[in-house]
Amino acid sequence: MPPRLRIDRHGIIVENTHYKLGYQFLRGDLKSMTIHHVSNYAEMCRKAANMISAQILLNPTCTLGLATGSTPIGIYERLADAYNKSDLDFSGITTFNLDEYCGLSENDPQGYYYYMNEQLFNKVNIDRAKAHVPNGTAGDIALECRRYEALITAAGGIDLQLLGIGNNGHIGFNEPSSAFEKDTHCVELDEETIIANARFFDNPDDVPRRAITMGIGTIMQAKKILLVANGEKKKEILQKALYGPITPMVPASILQLHPDLTVIWSDT
Repeated sequence: MPPRLRIDRHGIIVENTHYKLGYQFLRGDLKSMTIHHVSNYAEMCRKAANMISAQILLNPTCTLGLATGSTPIGIYERLADAYNKSDLDFSGITTFNLDEYCGLSENDPQGYYYYMNEQLFNKVNIDRAKAHVPNGTAGDIALECRRYEALITAAGGIDLQLLGIGNNGHIGFNEPSSAFEKDTHCVELDEETIIANARFFDNPDDVPRRAITMGIGTIMQAKKILLVANGEKKKEILQKALYGPITPMVPASILQLHPDLTVIWSDT
């Protein structure tokens, strides 16, 4: 029996976690989950970059959802290389990043605005006015969340969303919880996430405790989703997310309900 979903202003709540794989989410014709298990990180990045490149070539004015962290770095390197070879043109696309830490400015090296500039935006011909990252220093964070959600809606939603997955199953900064949050919102980061991200900071105490993130509903409305993961350490959480019960305690498990999900996982 597929899960019944109750959707309201508080979020998306799965009321029955007994399901059959392949149930469609909210809209569209049922498609399939495609999983590529590759041997190494370089191959994972190659396949992911090829998929994103194909999206841009097929629709030069598409809207991409982008992720940060260590996993996508090699993907962005390959996209920049394609641009330098004149194989890709980024001038017509629009991008929305998944998340941003609260309290970090655009010039903070640990912030995701800075990350995107360093890893991709400074290397390609993207229109900066159409490259969006949540403002973590906004005076009114709740208002910023509503503004960001409205921008995504005005752009027509996400055509292809790139995702990583946290060790606790988070996507974006949607942490394990009692419900799937629907829209862009501010979240208190789990201690496990803070510890995992401490490696990017000189002092672990400097890791922000709050972040703005796209909601599960926003992510799930993307026409296509590309989930990437590398390393043996991600094997267990991928198993739970892709084959276990659909539960907000494993946020990525909701991806089982998406009509067009591609997963690329590398052993190393």
